[in-house]
Amino acid sequence: MTGVFELWLPILLSSVIVFIVSSIIHMASPWHKSDYPKMANEEKVLDALRPLDIPPGEYMMPRPSSMQEMRSPEYLEKRNRGPVVMMTVWPKGPASMTGNMVGWFIYSVVVGIFAAYIAGRALPHGAAYLAVFRFAGATAFVGYTLALWQMAIWYRRSLMTTFKSTVDGLIYALLTAGTFGWLWPHL
Repeated sequence: MTGVFELWLPILLSSVIVFIVSSIIHMASPWHKSDYPKMANEEKVLDALRPLDIPPGEYMMPRPSSMQEMRSPEYLEKRNRGPVVMMTVWPKGPASMTGNMVGWFIYSVVVGIFAAYIAGRALPHGAAYLAVFRFAGATAFVGYTLALWQMAIWYRRSLMTTFKSTVDGLIYALLTAGTFGWLWPHL
């Protein structure tokens, strides 16, 4: 067994590497450019929504208040008339990515901690690179990717966007695995 506290360096370094690579993937490459296409009538939609002053949050429309209402003719008519919408409203004003970037780095640290815990419980000091790579990589892959598919299943997120994000997660997992294998404590 190898303690999590002994693995602070691979946890932090893998988080830094994932942060840098993910920034390159999202900001310097065209890989995710098509994830959210522009709405054809964007200005009309924005003009219609603006006076409503919708607070930031996640919304579903039409939204039944109960399972019974979901089966009512009135609700079914609303769904048939459309549109049926899942919507996230962000705060107004200039966009700041600082909170998102800090949150993403913390998330990467948490994935690294779980990778350290699983690999550390399974492997001793001096474990072979490939064994460390497998445990840390599989754990990191789970942390970076599996929950993405819930959005595709339940909220109809684009399968292509979900697939591309899964490829990103695979890259992050491989980088995490390689970092752990490289920096695993020796005997």
